[in-house]
Amino acid sequence: MLSFRTDESEVHDLRSWAERLGLAQSTMLRDALHYYLARLKSEHDAAIWEQSPSTEAEQSLALVADWGPAEDWADWDDATG
Repeated sequence: MLSFRTDESEVHDLRSWAERLGLAQSTMLRDALHYYLARLKSEHDAAIWEQSPSTEAEQSLALVADWGPAEDWADWDDATG
């Protein structure tokens, strides 16, 4: 369980939005924390990636993407051998 202090205006906004959205205030706070932590993690992952870029072997897979999408064989599902 967490407990923290915040400005009255933010408390008012939280209550107002929670009521409008039909959500519990605790749900909104949990979601906000989750999204904030996910953003921090992704920024951290990006920083790590910048510090150690892909190897030549890993970059060689990017050439496959230049080939474009694979052919769609979905219309062959009724073909009989």
